[in-house]
Amino acid sequence: MPKIKHLFTTLLFLTCFTYCIGQNLNLTCIGSSEHETTLIDSLGYKKTFQDFKSLETEVANLRNKLITIGYLETDQLRLTKKTDSSYQAHFSIKNKYKSIRISHNELVSMPILKLTGFLDNSNTLLIPIEKIEETLNFINTQMANEGNPFSSLIITNIQKIDNLNLKGSLSVSKLNARTLDKFILKGYEKFPKSYIKRYLKIKNGQTFSLDHIKKKTKLLNNLPFANQIREPEVLFSQDSTILYMYLEKSRSNTFDGFLGFGTNETTNKIEFDGYLDLNLTNNLNYGESLKLLYKSDENEQQTFDLKLQTPYIFNSPIGVDLNLNIFKRDSSFVTVTQAAKLNYQINSNHIISAGISSVQSTDLLDTPSPLITDYNSNQYVINYTFTNRQNFDPLFPINLLFDISTGFGNRTYENMDEKQSSFYINTFKIFNLNDKNSIYGRVSSNYLVSNTYLENELPRFGGINSIRGFEENSLIANLYAALNTEYRYKLNNSIYVHSVIDAAYFENQLANQKEKLFGFGFGFGLITKAGLFRFNYTSGKTENQKFKLSDSKIHLSLTTTF
Repeated sequence: MPKIKHLFTTLLFLTCFTYCIGQNLNLTCIGSSEHETTLIDSLGYKKTFQDFKSLETEVANLRNKLITIGYLETDQLRLTKKTDSSYQAHFSIKNKYKSIRISHNELVSMPILKLTGFLDNSNTLLIPIEKIEETLNFINTQMANEGNPFSSLIITNIQKIDNLNLKGSLSVSKLNARTLDKFILKGYEKFPKSYIKRYLKIKNGQTFSLDHIKKKTKLLNNLPFANQIREPEVLFSQDSTILYMYLEKSRSNTFDGFLGFGTNETTNKIEFDGYLDLNLTNNLNYGESLKLLYKSDENEQQTFDLKLQTPYIFNSPIGVDLNLNIFKRDSSFVTVTQAAKLNYQINSNHIISAGISSVQSTDLLDTPSPLITDYNSNQYVINYTFTNRQNFDPLFPINLLFDISTGFGNRTYENMDEKQSSFYINTFKIFNLNDKNSIYGRVSSNYLVSNTYLENELPRFGGINSIRGFEENSLIANLYAALNTEYRYKLNNSIYVHSVIDAAYFENQLANQKEKLFGFGFGFGLITKAGLFRFNYTSGKTENQKFKLSDSKIHLSLTTTF
């Protein structure tokens, strides 16, 4: 019996203990009147709690909520225990205030106060009670952006105007304005300092604003040779402000090439063409770019193109673009083009440039031809470029490009001097429909305006970079415009397939020719360990010509980043 009695006592104790542990606490909140109780209930509050501390916190939060919406004189009278598991909180809410009129004595700059939207005609802040905390936080943030990161605001001398409105004075506690004294690079210490001053527009001595700096440093991700690996940090000391930026150098050198082959209509033999495109970027840690292109195609045409771009020379906002282009067509002629421009980068997207271009063409024919002859040309050139990158996409890192140039000058041949002008545009845009589907559209055009024309001065087009399905540089015209479109579908982040639908229109006044061209086909792109491999199969036709599979072109290219 004693053992059974002891067991019964133990079970009874455990049952009571479990009941006490699992018991919830209930809360009821009431006001000093039925109206106040209804108001409290309309705000909503938690009524069931696991412990007393959580219950007390909820009562305090409810009082703060009442004060925030305008019941500034709200008082918690008492918290009464009604039963072992229920409590009752008593409040006295009293009057609700709608607004407060705050005099500031110009302790805060007027532009900041105007941004709040609560400045009346007498330049006094008239703020709804429920907006006080939000407005003061906004003013404090703006003051921090003006170089006062440790400023604090408080409303003093609060008085009643009537039962609905209050008045008070704004008091500001702030230290001397902070300026940026030094910046330190982490990760990529050799990052070109000129880009910090000119590209990011961050320099020593400027008023410190962390929000402003964060927005600026995000622009680093638009650079092809560097990116930000974490947000900047600031070290404040008694007499200095030091900015830490965390960067890494990106692989930005590219080597591109393609191999094309098709059947010669005359000989019925397969002919090959291709090119090599080398782009070296920021190898000297100055942000410089060197591009080398060599192309040889089946029409016995050879192209050598060398471009050098050096931004922010001598730490100035001005950069230099140099270009040397040599084009040779079989034994007919060779044309050498030299250009020099000064550029100014407005911001991360916009660049404008201006300079001169000089062309010298030499006739290589043994028999004189009225269409091909020696000539010299000089033009003043203006260029504008807009680039919008999407570096999150390794397949298509540029979402939008808009490049337009115009030139005007003189062309001289056989002791004849003639005015000429030229217009060039190259733009493309990727319309991202969703994560997998996108549409690519590109427009390119070239227009040479002159009273007379020579064959060796006319723009050349055709091939993978203009109208696909035609031989490289096989078409000449004083005016042409080409439209390239692709519907792209991503199988995953490294493979995509696409359609090819191209159209072009050109005019050749020398041959009295106006014609429309079309190209259709398909292709795919694949990121491999060696780089981005692209395949295009296209067939081209003129307006009155039928498609011939024998005229189809296959283009292979591989872009390697290193």
